[in-house]
Amino acid sequence: MIRTDALARLPVRFVLPALREALDGPGTAVLCAPPGTGKTTLVPLALAGLLGEGPPRRVLVAEPRRIAARAAARRMAWLLGEEPGRSVGHTVRGERVVSPGTRVEVVTTGVLVRRLQRDQELPGVDVVILDECHERHLDADTAAAFLLDVRAALRPELRLVAASATTDAEGWARLLGEAPVVAAEGVGHPVETVWAPPAAPVRPPHGTRVDPALLAHVAATVRRALAERDGDVLCFLPGVGEIGRVAGELGTPPGVEVLQVHGRAPAAVQDAVLAGSAGRRVVLATSVAESSLTVPGVRVVVDSGLAREPRTDHARGLGSLVTVRASQASGRQRAGRAGREAPGAVYRCWAEAEDARLPRFPPPEIKVADLTAFALQAACWGDPDASGLALLDPPPAGAMAAGREVLTGLGALTPDGALTPQGERFSGVGVHPRLARALLDAAPEVGGARAAELVALLSEEPPRGYGDDLAAAWRTARRGQDAYAGRWRREAKRLASAVRNTHTGAREGAGDDTAAGLVAALAFPERLARARGGDGYLMVSGTGAELASGSALRESPWLAVAVADRPVGRARARVRLAAPVDEATARRAAAPLHHEGEETGWRDGDVVARRVERLGAVELAVRPLDGSAGAGRVRAALLEGLAREGLGLLRWTRDACELRQRLAFLHRAVGGAWPDVSDAALRARADEWLEPELGRARRRADLARIDAGACLRRLLPWAGGEAARLGELAPERLEVPSGSRVRLDYTDPERPVLAVKLQELFGLTGTPRVAGVPVLVHLLSPAGRPAAVTSDLASFWADGYRAVRAELRGRYPKHPWPEDPAAARATRHTKARAEREGPGPDTR
Repeated sequence: MIRTDALARLPVRFVLPALREALDGPGTAVLCAPPGTGKTTLVPLALAGLLGEGPPRRVLVAEPRRIAARAAARRMAWLLGEEPGRSVGHTVRGERVVSPGTRVEVVTTGVLVRRLQRDQELPGVDVVILDECHERHLDADTAAAFLLDVRAALRPELRLVAASATTDAEGWARLLGEAPVVAAEGVGHPVETVWAPPAAPVRPPHGTRVDPALLAHVAATVRRALAERDGDVLCFLPGVGEIGRVAGELGTPPGVEVLQVHGRAPAAVQDAVLAGSAGRRVVLATSVAESSLTVPGVRVVVDSGLAREPRTDHARGLGSLVTVRASQASGRQRAGRAGREAPGAVYRCWAEAEDARLPRFPPPEIKVADLTAFALQAACWGDPDASGLALLDPPPAGAMAAGREVLTGLGALTPDGALTPQGERFSGVGVHPRLARALLDAAPEVGGARAAELVALLSEEPPRGYGDDLAAAWRTARRGQDAYAGRWRREAKRLASAVRNTHTGAREGAGDDTAAGLVAALAFPERLARARGGDGYLMVSGTGAELASGSALRESPWLAVAVADRPVGRARARVRLAAPVDEATARRAAAPLHHEGEETGWRDGDVVARRVERLGAVELAVRPLDGSAGAGRVRAALLEGLAREGLGLLRWTRDACELRQRLAFLHRAVGGAWPDVSDAALRARADEWLEPELGRARRRADLARIDAGACLRRLLPWAGGEAARLGELAPERLEVPSGSRVRLDYTDPERPVLAVKLQELFGLTGTPRVAGVPVLVHLLSPAGRPAAVTSDLASFWADGYRAVRAELRGRYPKHPWPEDPAAARATRHTKARAEREGPGPDTR
């Protein structure tokens, strides 16, 4: 029996006429409805005609997470008074609960994308609802783009709804062809905000690490909420590890049940959380509980303020999750959980002043994730570069190129980007293209069932407790009775069906280590790694890697690394899961990365010419060349050395250094034809000033014989005649009133420095200039020690000289210290000698 009383309490019913009108008209709509209004449950039932109004239709609801899909289907079936699988069913990876009479099917967005690839028309489906589209998961964005293509080219009658609690309604409306926006009013009860920052500063998240002091504070805040409020407590944490840590801190509070809900939690635990309880509960959850789920009994939310987001190091081929501050939009979603059934409260574990500095929305997954699978989906759809897909955000060019490069290496794309038959097969397996390649290529050799088991193990990383040895983790999963092992068996069974008729070859009897190594190597060829003499491993990609101390894999000469991450601030990757392999397997799996040829480069401080056989960055065999390396390659190696170690490899005399400093000054002060002589500029113009000497050089020692000063003069502006003015514009020496010619110091390119004894400037009222720039005068005592610095000599004579005179005349009584230096005669001698010899020329 339909539970009409429960349906009557869902406010989204008031906008159903407007939604039906939009779908009967343009056929698309954006539905904005706050949590608790019934957008996920009432709307699909109404559009399917299961509530007695409207024609019967088949409705497909796409949810971003498996737990949300199962929960939504279960809730709708309950509203109809039925068991799941009759009028309402669900399909997630490894689980399908439907019947011929199912009118509303809830699927994950990943399942929807694969269905569209199998049959673009979605036969029998009348309405597709993309729920929680604000979360911007990559599969959801992809499904929306594909559905819009289907409506435009094949099925204009297919109705499409983008539904969310908080979203960019205008952006989605534009994407759906100026679709009407239908907004429902919420029935959320008031939620009081309690700011509960830690008493002492905590370290910000770093990589996946969360300060234990913050987790202890979150646990304390949960205990505070239990004491101050009624009802169940829902606590948001970034990941499974943090949930376990806080659960340990809480222990077993009297009369309170502590539950943990996340994507890996057993279905029974998820069901228990969503079913409610007569007793009091604390539910520790990841972001899976932000939307699509109503946890009965919750009156209080404790928000750690943290979330996990994917990040991809495209250069190293490593992906990971990082802990970040949750966005303001996520904070609103989380807080709303406390007001679904009655007034509630949210305890936010940060200061109110920090809230405005949080990002408004989480980043779209397409901006930060590995795009290899997306690139394959786009190629299978017939749009390899995704340029024709209707997406709210285009894929980043670099990430897309990296994904296509991986697909080419796997044989899914041709070098010019065309889809191969192998790529089509990968798309139908329902796992990442890397794993699809491993499954299909390994099955003939190790057996379809064994390959499926290993790929299932890699499709969802096993718990840390399974260890870092892939074969040992495989054996643990086989005999395991935990939630992970149960999911692993279901996924292995699903994958086995994809290779059921695969011919089994001679390696069927291969041991677990051999089979595990082959599968991991085929999936991640660029992560194959060779030991490098007690200093960890070097991956084919060029990334260093290391095993945990005490790992049983440490003596393996080669590893096929299945799971690795690179902690923030560390140069090497950490191996999380791997299997030993032999070199033959490595060569085979990474065959596209094999190369053999002559290499000339700058290594260990000199030019080295070698014949090298390599697997990516791993050198398999090296033989030195006997001096037959081409001049062009040697020259490139020398330039590489100059770039790495600097122009100090050349011979720089004092005159050469001073010439470079004078040119740097003129480039800054005069500009025009006077050259830039910075390191970068000189390396860029090596052809102009280092030839022919560079072309004749063969090694480091030859560079040290090149006179940099003589070469540098080639850059002077000879053509316009400006070179002849070098001595005039930037003289080496400057004549002062005493008759001395004093060397200028051009170390500072902004202004030259004139260091001269104070008495030699008597009578000079204006500051000397070079190329129109006043020099910086360092006035020295008769002993040559610094006495004063000025760029305005007239001001110094008027104001500063008196103090200097008072300090120095007693120390140097034999030297002249006139009261009016501007009117005195300059000298470089003592008073007696000056009177006896008079002034004369001097150079220094």
